[in-house]
Amino acid sequence: MTDRVDTVVIGAGVVGLAVARKLAQAGREVIILEAADLIGSETSSRNSEVIHAGIYYPTGSLKAQLCVAGKHALYDYCTEREIPHRRCGKLIVATDESQIATLEALKAKAAENDVPDLEMISGAEAQAMEPAVRCVAALISPSTGIIDSHALMLNYQGDAENAGAVTVFNSRVVRGKIDDTGITLAVADEDAGEYEVEAEIVVNSAGLWAQAVAGSIEGMPAESVPPTYYAKGNYFTLAGGRPFGRLIYPVPEPGGLGVHVTIDLGGQVRFGPDVEWIDSIDYSLDASRGDKFYEAVRRYFPDLKDGALQPGYTGIRPKVTPKGTQAADFMIQGPATHQVPGLVNLFGIESPGLTASLAIADMVAEKLGLA
Repeated sequence: MTDRVDTVVIGAGVVGLAVARKLAQAGREVIILEAADLIGSETSSRNSEVIHAGIYYPTGSLKAQLCVAGKHALYDYCTEREIPHRRCGKLIVATDESQIATLEALKAKAAENDVPDLEMISGAEAQAMEPAVRCVAALISPSTGIIDSHALMLNYQGDAENAGAVTVFNSRVVRGKIDDTGITLAVADEDAGEYEVEAEIVVNSAGLWAQAVAGSIEGMPAESVPPTYYAKGNYFTLAGGRPFGRLIYPVPEPGGLGVHVTIDLGGQVRFGPDVEWIDSIDYSLDASRGDKFYEAVRRYFPDLKDGALQPGYTGIRPKVTPKGTQAADFMIQGPATHQVPGLVNLFGIESPGLTASLAIADMVAEKLGLA
């Protein structure tokens, strides 16, 4: 038997849930297929939980546009729904004079990206704000914040289901085919075995598995599916007190934003992520990587004591370009790109995907003619 549904969203991470919410509220009958047994179990729950300002991304890129639009929408949504969050701000710090030019370039880039509120301050001013920090200059970003990402996802899921969506767990899409009647997906269910679902619209928001899902759909142009690369980020937590009230970021490094300080809503200080390129999904954390964390962190937090860093957790960024190359933009492929009616693929949705989630959902709806 093949079940016929209106719309399928593959993946119940923060972006998949935001998309399902948008499409259900637009009047579509939505089924969310999630391979795991709970929402947001991978990239969406293994990150820094930061609401990004939109500083770093190339002007005109999807990351820049959707981060800024998503940030404003997300703050409004969190306020409306009383989702735990805090607009704590962050400092981007230069630890030697040679990095000041990078800060100036970041400030100019931010202004081009419609983030005009960054302010350059001296090292003494930064230390007055954050006494534990040592730097020669800093940028302050007042619109950066932190959020309870699980509470956010629960709200997205609740909105989607209140509009008629259904979330089906333990349901992995294993293959599919495209024909004149729509897109048929073969789904492996842990209890029910394998069954088929035919849909008019399919949104592939499978995160780390998005390329594999797209590549398994017969009729999907192979040239439209990018290669898959994984960059693991390792996090360490700080034992003891809470030396910071804001997020502290070094100047960016290739592949990421450097080993930075984030704070959760309970006040726990975390350091990370670093960038560790891997060949397959592996969430283990090598405690010996902490040795390099001490070196990186002490450039701006010299009072970090030996033994203060405790292994925390890891997350994995879905990449579409390999190590040593420029980070790629989000890839949001609609029918105009791959010529498959009703299909949208979301590839390489890494940071700032959480911040941009509502704006990404809006763009998916536009590509499907539902905005």
